[in-house]
Amino acid sequence: MQHIIVAKPRPGVMLITLNRPKSLNALSKDLLVEVATALREADADDAIRVVVLTGNEKAFSAGADIKEMPTGHMPMWAEKNRLTSWKTIEKFRKPMVAAVNGWALGGGMELTMLCDIVIAGDTAKFGAPEIKIAAFAGDGGTQRLPRVVGKARAMLMGLTGDPIDAKTAGAWGLAAEIVPAAQTLERALTIAARIAEHSPLTAQMVKAETLMAFEKPLDESLSLERKLLLWQSEDHVEGIKAFVEKRKPKFTGR
Repeated sequence: MQHIIVAKPRPGVMLITLNRPKSLNALSKDLLVEVATALREADADDAIRVVVLTGNEKAFSAGADIKEMPTGHMPMWAEKNRLTSWKTIEKFRKPMVAAVNGWALGGGMELTMLCDIVIAGDTAKFGAPEIKIAAFAGDGGTQRLPRVVGKARAMLMGLTGDPIDAKTAGAWGLAAEIVPAAQTLERALTIAARIAEHSPLTAQMVKAETLMAFEKPLDESLSLERKLLLWQSEDHVEGIKAFVEKRKPKFTGR
């Protein structure tokens, strides 16, 4: 890996750090391919239950790498490896937590919206500045942002290109918590470790069920939820047994 750093700082947790500091972690094609590769490895590794995604103190990611943008008619968003990488990130089954400091702009903000929980440092800034170069959020931002912050706020961000600060991002729902910048990664890792204590299979189901609320009509998603409630896992049996016996459960993911 040349553009990311992969580590395992806590049991059950993989940490992916975007590592292009000179370009404020701009999302080049190669970086996205590396993130997707790491997520595929995490998906295949039963020991990994949660992924934390972060950048550095200056930037989570300043967005797409403008140097890769062509001047011709084929937009960079249509490039095969980019599309495949974004789809891999979008379809990642396990919980993913973003630790955001500094800039999260354009594709960087879009990447945070693919994470399940966003912890933002108090210096973080979120924005959709693409209109300033006669473009728009082409990696899902025009569709996901209004679902998170609502139409009026999404229009404000997308049409002005102006960023919002961490406090506003928290109030609008882009971040779950706002913490001092120096504590951002530690807080994200603590949350990830807490999630990793639970049944990994159930955590994946909670993620899938929650995302279904944004993808299907309510009556259909409720019907699917009720059908899944009929499903029984070994972890569920172990959870009930451990509760009755007043001990910590030992979840296996089955």
